[in-house]
Amino acid sequence: MRWIALLVSASCVAGWRPGAAQATGARVSGRVALLEKNNKPTPDLGSAVVYLDGAGTAEPAPPVTVDIAINDKTFAPRVVVVPAGSTVRFPNHDPFDHNVFSASDPNQFDLGQYGRGEAKGWTFARPGLVRVFCNVHPRMVAFVVVMAGRYFGQPTADGSFAIDRVPPGSYGLHVWHERAPEVVREVTVGAAGASEIEVQLDARGFRWVPHKNKYGEDYPTNAGRERY
Repeated sequence: MRWIALLVSASCVAGWRPGAAQATGARVSGRVALLEKNNKPTPDLGSAVVYLDGAGTAEPAPPVTVDIAINDKTFAPRVVVVPAGSTVRFPNHDPFDHNVFSASDPNQFDLGQYGRGEAKGWTFARPGLVRVFCNVHPRMVAFVVVMAGRYFGQPTADGSFAIDRVPPGSYGLHVWHERAPEVVREVTVGAAGASEIEVQLDARGFRWVPHKNKYGEDYPTNAGRERY
């Protein structure tokens, strides 16, 4: 994923209150679709990420704090998008231990092993795509998408998206999804904004690739038959 100066939608970051400089602008809106094998319906369009880049889009958004809960050996939500400097907490609701970690440069971290009722967090200082795993359960995965600027968001479940208060100009509209190559569309935003943008991603070539544990080694061969 190519990371450059970005902007963020006021409606997409909880707690952000735009000042006078962000009080005007237009809306960029459209819909994301995802091609699936055998034309199956897509269950996770809301996990895509949409963002703009272009000249004059480097102003950062204020940091936020969000939760990715651990429940039944699953991270929820699976994908979050936050400005650089934000903190993500990982509360454990399972009746057994987890060890949340990431080897994604430059946001590597290891929260250590902790049990039910505990919550540990990490502050993501730099932009980038962060793949988050559990050192105990190899099928657990989440994504933290850390943005440098302030115009970004995620689609709704039906793939529709909107980014507000975008100044007139030319931008690259990026659409990322964990199961498809990123797509970039050139968008010109006028006084009336830009609407009815259709972006199609292709997930037909996706296949699960096992990752290493936090020591850079394979998980134990019985990892698919954990006792908990």
